[in-house]
Amino acid sequence: MPDQTVPQARSAEDTTTPEGISRRRLLGTAGATGLVLGAAGAAAGYAAAPSSAATPLASLGSGRAMFHGKHQPGITTAMQARGHLVAFDLAPGAGRKEAAALLRRWSDTARRLMAGEPAATRDTDVARDAGPSSLTVTFGFGHSFFGRTGLEQQRPVALDPLPDFSSDHLDKKRSNGDLWVQIGADDALVAFHALRAIQQDAGTAARIRWQMNGFNRSPGATAHPMTARNLMGQVDGTRNPKPADADFDERIFVPEGSGTGKSGPAWMANGSYVVVRRIRMLLDDWEKLSLKAQEGVIGRRKSDGSPLSAGGDATETTEMDLEKTDAAGELAVPIDAHARITRPDQNGGAAMVRRPFSYHDGFDADGVPDAGLLFICWQADPLRGFVPVQRKLDRGDALSRFIRHEASGLFAVPGGAPEGEYVGQRLLEG
Repeated sequence: MPDQTVPQARSAEDTTTPEGISRRRLLGTAGATGLVLGAAGAAAGYAAAPSSAATPLASLGSGRAMFHGKHQPGITTAMQARGHLVAFDLAPGAGRKEAAALLRRWSDTARRLMAGEPAATRDTDVARDAGPSSLTVTFGFGHSFFGRTGLEQQRPVALDPLPDFSSDHLDKKRSNGDLWVQIGADDALVAFHALRAIQQDAGTAARIRWQMNGFNRSPGATAHPMTARNLMGQVDGTRNPKPADADFDERIFVPEGSGTGKSGPAWMANGSYVVVRRIRMLLDDWEKLSLKAQEGVIGRRKSDGSPLSAGGDATETTEMDLEKTDAAGELAVPIDAHARITRPDQNGGAAMVRRPFSYHDGFDADGVPDAGLLFICWQADPLRGFVPVQRKLDRGDALSRFIRHEASGLFAVPGGAPEGEYVGQRLLEG
């Protein structure tokens, strides 16, 4: 569970707003009700404070994820409001020694920032007055990393390059990379602070290959918890595997004692493989469709994510009936509907945890939005997770007419660092 306690500076607590309400009183109220308001809808909590007063640190800022653990943070962590994805290439001449020193620096910085502390050196003070805000920093290794560090024998088979797909229009400059970092937080400044610290820590050892920014709905922005929506307005992620599932770890994490099998060598124990895709949504084309047509493309109702095969009292978790037909004898869920094609039972049981961010990078010269999804999915083996599903989608997904895959990467994300170790230490020093 996140640590909900964050120290406050006494000078900040004792200040009084122009309306005469003390900062200490506001903080006390947040401590008593912040968690409930965060889950039920933040609007009620913020309405209690005068509009000109500083909003007190509440559950949004005090949420804390742990750096050390069995798995790295940012995989099963709840969706975060802000995200940065960045890939680095090792600098010419940099090898295993420089990579080890870099991962040691990065891990120390991540640990400190995730605890709400400043970076050890050259802290920019961007997040000085903020809590941890559920910050997570996650590290991974690309296929090319192992050749550059002389560790080819430790490169997992599961990290072999992904096959080509017909929907790919990939920009190589924004794909792959030696090292990958995922940053997520519930506050934009906290997320940027971490991005800047990671970039500065790279020093002369690595240089940025590409970087992408994303966002999700902020915690508390809805009246009740629900699955996130994407920029097409669709509920996205309904059938995600959940940690409570009996086979979750088997599907998502590399088991201990995996040896040199397909999932990976011993240093990948408790790790996972992440596929990252920048998927542009052709929103002008999508938004020309009627509501009925949009729902037919997806196979679910736009209002609540319930399957088209279900009645009016259904919810997004109602089981989809793939055989149900309407009065005209047509399938209720079209044969090429995205939700039908991606089901694990339609793909040999293939499953993955999807944990994306939306993105918007402005408008083209003709006014077309450059927007879509930073698709991020986690699995114990991409050859049994992402690849079979994407191949199936490639052969006849109705959604493919409205999206374009523009960048791609596959990275090995080792297990979490135990106390006293840095991420990847067992690879780089084993």
